[in-house]
Amino acid sequence: MSKKEYLFTSESVSEGHPDKVCDRISDMVVDSYLSKDPFSRVACETLTTTNKIVLAGETRGPKINKDELISKVRDCIKDIGYDQEGFSWKNANIETFLHEQSSDIAMGVDSKDNKDEGAGDQGIMFGYACKETEDLMPAPIHYSHKILRLMAEDRKKGSLPGIEPDSKSQVTMLYENERPVKVTSVVISTQHSKDLNQEKVRDAVIPYIKKSIPEEFLKDLDPKEIYINPTGQFIIGGPDGDTGLTGRKIIVDTYGGAAPHGGGAFSGKDPTKVDRSAAYASRYLAKNIVAAGVSEKCLIQLAYAIGVSKPLSIFIKLANGDEEKVEKVKKVIENNFNLSPRGIREMLKLNNPIYEITSAYGHFGRKPSNKGEFTWEKTDKIDLFK
Repeated sequence: MSKKEYLFTSESVSEGHPDKVCDRISDMVVDSYLSKDPFSRVACETLTTTNKIVLAGETRGPKINKDELISKVRDCIKDIGYDQEGFSWKNANIETFLHEQSSDIAMGVDSKDNKDEGAGDQGIMFGYACKETEDLMPAPIHYSHKILRLMAEDRKKGSLPGIEPDSKSQVTMLYENERPVKVTSVVISTQHSKDLNQEKVRDAVIPYIKKSIPEEFLKDLDPKEIYINPTGQFIIGGPDGDTGLTGRKIIVDTYGGAAPHGGGAFSGKDPTKVDRSAAYASRYLAKNIVAAGVSEKCLIQLAYAIGVSKPLSIFIKLANGDEEKVEKVKKVIENNFNLSPRGIREMLKLNNPIYEITSAYGHFGRKPSNKGEFTWEKTDKIDLFK
């Protein structure tokens, strides 16, 4: 391979993956509080294992009855599709240990005495966009998500019998001169019923590769490089097969490793936490810059300190050859965008209960909805950057 050619791989996991079950439940808790009070504070972590779910964390806002939360947890598990001997929405043991938010944290975050509210924590957040797909996402993570999302949709409709909720995908692509040119391998591991042998699993799953990835990328794919359940049967899965925790799939949630991640997870956090809101704002900026035609790629980093409202730094990286535009782009951002925690929330309307849907198949590259979800995916600021 020449220096201008390389292979790059990204993976996705389904909503039935143990960690994603936890992300779903934690974001359901966030939405439950925000639906009752849009200024609620929530930091919820979830653990799942064999027929057991544990919620822990801090909240500030309305009182929500434990039985109400437990009922909603069961609804999440039911919707994902778990009614198995080792993990069922009907009889799983659910415990909640949510308590009041620390007054020390609240003191640094609240606005008072005409002081704008500060960030809920220190940290660095990244946003990224590129012209590899229509949604301005890196191609390997985009197609990895799509495979599992289409499988889940058909499984829930009943048109994919024998396939269970827990699954993973992985797509490797060859890049030439920084552009993806073909898929070189695909891996799909999926939980299945005892009634399906591996040949039937393969026959059921392979069509989703063609449904998800354009033919131009698949025409040279060697059938031997398609790996379906490469270790053999996958009957015991989900939280019964592996413990799940909130926030362990942050690369799946973002750009599949094609861009840096600041380290903070998203799910279970209300939008005062800049781990979440500033990552959304960074993506919003990067996507509008690329959509405006400024550059083929854009990486943005924002940095914050707890209790301080303005970002400590704004870093911008464009594709090679576009470096001279960085200062102009930075000036547009500084003159037109309020990147304080409150400014981000107001700009992207983040105080709404819009987070449960983000918990699987990526927080980015999704379609904005008329319910107010994925506002950070809009390209309504193109004219500013043009």
